[in-house]
Amino acid sequence: METTDELALAELAAQVGEALKQRRWMLATAESVTGGGISQAITDIAGSSEWFDCGFVTYSNSSKTELLEVPAALIAQFGAVSEEVAGAMAKGALANTDAHITLSTTGIAGPAGAVPGKPVGTVCFGWAYGSSVDTERLVFRGDRHAVRQQTAEHALRGLLKVLQRA
Repeated sequence: METTDELALAELAAQVGEALKQRRWMLATAESVTGGGISQAITDIAGSSEWFDCGFVTYSNSSKTELLEVPAALIAQFGAVSEEVAGAMAKGALANTDAHITLSTTGIAGPAGAVPGKPVGTVCFGWAYGSSVDTERLVFRGDRHAVRQQTAEHALRGLLKVLQRA
């Protein structure tokens, strides 16, 4: 039986799918903190291959650099959990796929991993299409599961907002 969280995420993913189908656009994801959870929610939808190209799970810094072409110097300067890196992840996914739009997540789900200025629950997002890149930083409350769930939901809500103006 699905939980309320899973139902909310599934509904958001379905809304994203409808918006992408209307535009005949493909989506790619670049996930770190969510570990592929967004891609799973998307591919749980029958027919999502019409609008979902692929997902990258780039948990390590080296995978962000190797697979998404995020400059190592950018990670060294701002940290993996930064709007700069989230934006570079989204741009890298766009450049390395056939997608028209991408989303990215990078953050600290906890219970450990906090650093000065970046408490547990800090998450950065990126959304890219064409030459446009939007980023955002939020701090969520709750345990590891709650942070990851809130991140996935916010990433899809943010994608819907970007699609409305694209």
